Amino acid sequence: VITERVPAVRSASLGVWVKMGSRFEAPEQAGISHFIEHMLFKGTADRSAKEIAFQIDAMGGQLDAFTTKEHACYYANVLDVHLEDAFELVSDIVLNPLFEEEQIERERAVILEELAAVEDAPEEFLWEEFSATFWLDHPLGIPILGTRETIESLGREDLSVFFQRAYEPANIVVAAA
Repeated sequence: VITERVPAVRSASLGVWVKMGSRFEAPEQAGISHFIEHMLFKGTADRSAKEIAFQIDAMGGQLDAFTTKEHACYYANVLDVHLEDAFELVSDIVLNPLFEEEQIERERAVILEELAAVEDAPEEFLWEEFSATFWLDHPLGIPILGTRETIESLGREDLSVFFQRAYEPANIVVAAA
């Protein structure tokens, strides 16, 4: 846990960084880290996706995430008076995802649309091709979004097993300012 107090500022930023990205995926799992990132916003044991969105909105805050080759980050920006509530919300989504089948299928469609958008954006498409060629069979050559084939093949069990392995305390840093 890393924190810094900035007395002159009334906002707070909180990030949960997980050592989990495309470089840690087997070729048949390409995109699983990014898929999990999507799923963490789709409900927990205590909150539905709608409740997650309503709660951050009620704080007047922002809740988002991103996945890179080496990390996934879940973050919230709120007024300082809402830091504890934001921390509880982010903790819940990172520690207690449901991975419901219906939500998996919805997010699969969203990710397939993201893949299509990359294919339609020349500079993004060329970057992915360059990375795959430069890194050849190295995990850094795996696209963060995965491939159409891998995204279509990943199921609930795959997501749950990868999540359990990656989201252990030794792989997580919590930072707040």
